[in-house]
Amino acid sequence: MHQAPGFLSARQRRLAWLGFVLTALQAPVSAHLLADDSWFFSVCVALMVATVIIADDARRRRPAEAGTTE
Repeated sequence: MHQAPGFLSARQRRLAWLGFVLTALQAPVSAHLLADDSWFFSVCVALMVATVIIADDARRRRPAEAGTTE
């Protein structure tokens, strides 16, 4: 049984993980250094990127359709 391909390429997936880690690490640093609540934007971006990564994982874990060959 083959797995279905995700909608992200391997390079896009690595960049998504890099973007997630960088924005997730940047949020607490911004919260500590800045007086306003602009750090919350980093949290929102990290959550959106995480949602894309999770959706790609879910698509990759599904079995491939019978008509497709890779």
